[in-house]
Amino acid sequence: MVEENQSEMMGKEVQIGDVLTGTITKVDEKQALVDVGFKSDAILPISEVSSLHIEKVGDVLSEGQQITVKATRIEQEKDELIVSKRAVDADKAWVDLQDKFESGEVFDAVIADTVKGGLVVDLGVRGFIPASHVERHFVEDFSDYKGRTLSVKVIELDQEKNKVILSHRAVLEDEANRKKNQVLEDLQVGSVIEGTVQRLTDFGAFVDVGGVDGLVHISEISYTHVDKPSDVLKEGDKVNVKILKVDPANERISLSIKAAQPGPWQQAAGQFKIGDVVKGTVKRLVSFGAFVEVAPGVEGLVHISQIANRHIATPGEVLKEGEEVQVKILDINTEEERMSLSIREVEGGASEKQPKREGKKETTTAYSSDESGMGVTLGDLFGDLAKKIKAVIQGYYVKNFTKKGTY
Repeated sequence: MVEENQSEMMGKEVQIGDVLTGTITKVDEKQALVDVGFKSDAILPISEVSSLHIEKVGDVLSEGQQITVKATRIEQEKDELIVSKRAVDADKAWVDLQDKFESGEVFDAVIADTVKGGLVVDLGVRGFIPASHVERHFVEDFSDYKGRTLSVKVIELDQEKNKVILSHRAVLEDEANRKKNQVLEDLQVGSVIEGTVQRLTDFGAFVDVGGVDGLVHISEISYTHVDKPSDVLKEGDKVNVKILKVDPANERISLSIKAAQPGPWQQAAGQFKIGDVVKGTVKRLVSFGAFVEVAPGVEGLVHISQIANRHIATPGEVLKEGEEVQVKILDINTEEERMSLSIREVEGGASEKQPKREGKKETTTAYSSDESGMGVTLGDLFGDLAKKIKAVIQGYYVKNFTKKGTY
């Protein structure tokens, strides 16, 4: 009876499940002793130290350290109290993780180990980051992740199965989406910005403009014809692009490289003037003349009457597509993107006089200016009018068939 009273005085009563605070008095390889005010120091086995596997207790705990443990078993015969630090950590962790899971909170976690298929973290319970949720891109080797701190969020939680799945990729994607939405809001249609070519397709190029990819359609790459985007661009190229359209709802951006550059007709304003003789390439033949390119993206019309010094029924009689010719600029309107050209004048046809016919010149007298019989021919009366009519017809063709988009 005296011995029982003495035993009770030596330590407080402890029930299974009690949470106790104590001080580590000794650390062995496979266990630690903890003073929690019991009759004797409580035993903390290595298996109850952490939710993760550890080789030695000394890797995690040290003498003199204060810890909180839960009473898990009492050996009456030996008066031994078995405690668990892992159980206390787990109880707190499940409550905390449930809150984080429901709120979608992002928090930092230290990578404790790397295993086949992903990364392991100690959250009071074992947390796992699958390989597919480590980064937004594929990672082949995870060896250098151990000890690193990653921002994560809980994407799956099941206490009954002791399952905690975390994702770092989800955090990165959320950040990318926020940045993308901000960029979409900030982009202004009509502005010119710098971008980086990310990838090329048959129909165009995707250009990164501040974390968001926009499409430069193949027709918007250059003022000249482009067969394949890869002919003029490569991944990683820095390019200036003009924003044509922004669709935040569908996260689409339409861009143009050519619109960010001076147009060929703008350059033509300072490059060409009336009277210049330049080299060009016959691009297309039509019934009323030939379109000749005198600079990339700049075409002018050689009216059929300005092709040769003789009458021709069709331009194809003397010209073929792809042929290089010398042309003289008769008229140019860069604002309306029209140019009137002549091959005949380069060859001297416009200034050549008709050869004189031998013999008596036939004339038709319209009236006599005096009694001497000096007459005025029909050519004298209507020559200027014929020239004017011809000029009007030629001007009509230039105006209606050389403007961009009408031929």
